[in-house]
Amino acid sequence: MSESRNVICPTPASETEVVQMAHGGGGRLMNALIETVIRPAFANPLLDQRHDGAVFEAGGARLAFTTDSYVVKPLFFPGGDIGSLAVNGTVNDLAMCGAEPLYLSAAFIIEEGFPIVDLRRVVASMEDAARRASVSFVTGDTKVVDRGKGDALFINTAGVGTVRAKSLVGPAAVKPGDVLILSGDLGRHGIAIMAAREGLAFETAIASDCAPLWSPVRRLIEAGIEVHCLRDLTRGGLASALIEIAEAAACAIKLDETTIPVQPEVRAACELLGLDPLYVANEGRFVAFVAEADVVRALDLLAGDDVSAGAAVIGRVTAEERGAVAIRGAYGAIRRLTMLSGEQLPRIC
Repeated sequence: MSESRNVICPTPASETEVVQMAHGGGGRLMNALIETVIRPAFANPLLDQRHDGAVFEAGGARLAFTTDSYVVKPLFFPGGDIGSLAVNGTVNDLAMCGAEPLYLSAAFIIEEGFPIVDLRRVVASMEDAARRASVSFVTGDTKVVDRGKGDALFINTAGVGTVRAKSLVGPAAVKPGDVLILSGDLGRHGIAIMAAREGLAFETAIASDCAPLWSPVRRLIEAGIEVHCLRDLTRGGLASALIEIAEAAACAIKLDETTIPVQPEVRAACELLGLDPLYVANEGRFVAFVAEADVVRALDLLAGDDVSAGAAVIGRVTAEERGAVAIRGAYGAIRRLTMLSGEQLPRIC
């Protein structure tokens, strides 16, 4: 189930504490909210897969379905905007299910007084992103809320796609011996948002990596690569995604920090801002869990696509402590990655 920006403490001490935690939210607290309130209420075999979308059969076809809401601030940022983010985010969740994205819905929650010129700009961006991803908007909704009640513009999108992977792609298919391939460098989206929000100017401009991911995923599937799991690295970044998968798959993951690509300007910005690039959000990156025998071929295929040209092996799955994700640093020290208690950067998607 996709996360939203709000977090409510399952057992708050007071109403004030709930509001404060809801404003900051994310990470470990978001997981607690989902696991203690939402999943128990809606529990069923499809939801219990704990993946980016649901995969099911309907009328003899294998379909994938997903939904997400976008509340990014600011609405426009280097490398994208809330419109392109909404399209690519939903398209990518379908791709992570091994599905070819086909149709989207869009619902707009617009604050009274929002400039029509900005709305036209967002809609044009969505149309362009949908065209690039070869998907169509086929239904939607629009609501206007009172001035001061909606923070400009929120967008919800849902998507449907046809599953092209011949076998299950998800945490349940992960097994010891799988090799982790990261599709490219980390952290650009989160840092681009922070720079635009706070008016920060870096020596080298940093643009979001926002992009559709079905093209490189399709290369892997059509070539018969044994892909066990895919996950795009949005809220919470690489670290949070891997912790969720390790827990869901009841396995352990070992990473090599020296092989994880981070652009120098992004690393410098993270050091300046006190952020860990492993936890910074991305909108055009994914991690693939691939059978060891297929790793070389998978890297060659990913290198042939602009979105995944920087793909690299970053670790592997082991049968050691279940649910644990550990990373070996440049000097050999090993540390265990844990869920953050809150978001490093709120409102990034």
